[in-house]
Amino acid sequence: MNNSNALINFARETLEIELKEAQRLLTRLDDNFVRACELVLNCQGKVVVSGIGKSGHIGKKIAASLASTGTPAFFVHPAEALHGDLGMISVDDVVIFISYSGRAKELELILPLLAESNIPVIAMTGGKESPLALGAACTLDISVENEACPMGLAPTSSGVNTLMMGDALAMALMRQRGFNAEDFARSHPGGSLGARLLNRVHHVMRSGDRLPKVEENATVMDAMLELSRTGLGLIAVCDQQHKVVGVFTDGDLRRWLVKGHSLSDSLRPAITRPGYRLPEQWRAGEALEALHKQRISAAPVVNTDGVLVGAINLHDLHQAGIG
Repeated sequence: MNNSNALINFARETLEIELKEAQRLLTRLDDNFVRACELVLNCQGKVVVSGIGKSGHIGKKIAASLASTGTPAFFVHPAEALHGDLGMISVDDVVIFISYSGRAKELELILPLLAESNIPVIAMTGGKESPLALGAACTLDISVENEACPMGLAPTSSGVNTLMMGDALAMALMRQRGFNAEDFARSHPGGSLGARLLNRVHHVMRSGDRLPKVEENATVMDAMLELSRTGLGLIAVCDQQHKVVGVFTDGDLRRWLVKGHSLSDSLRPAITRPGYRLPEQWRAGEALEALHKQRISAAPVVNTDGVLVGAINLHDLHQAGIG
């Protein structure tokens, strides 16, 4: 066997073992899991996740997943907890402690203190008869029959199980709370998702002097000059009440001239009616999808009365981080 085949086989064996062990988690979603969810849903404070070693690294990820999906949570290292950080945990909190053996030395001091304050503990452990499991309000079983490590030493399958059980808990809580995409965006305001869902059309549209518009009684020349001035490729055509009655685009201008018409002609017969327009209260992400669906690059923006308040194109949306 050459080196390439050997490496692929080693990797395949690892994945096969981890997948097999992860599959067993499906049979462990029992009353303990329901109890864990109820403790968190009824929690008046925050969820405090703790664990040491590899469990600690995974615990940080679980805490982050909970926090970003509607369950306020943070991570506390067990060693730091014993040297002051235990004061970060209040009587209104719930603690998720991760330890595969359930026999971490720190537990000997931490569990009695939590019990004294009636702070419920959710155990994530493979040691169903361990001190952690016995001292917890409920136990999420992450045990494995085989680690993927050929020596059975490095936490591999057990690490995957821990992460997956944490994800199962976070997603179940998220769905039970009715946490939606807009809620998710509020905890991720700096990313493209936040820009798509939190920004409204009126936040990113052009207005004032940058707004391309002419009245319905204008000439094609007036419209051409306005197209050139604003550079949007589209102008809104309005009546005397400033309501949009149609649009006139670069394409409309070209088609008008190709047919042999004059720039001095009335704009009325050259207008595209009623033209597509965007509501100012739409989410910016909705506006982007609508422009793509209509196969247009720009549109006027109107209020609930159909009055022109702005205009927007794909470039404006992309500049705002929406794309």
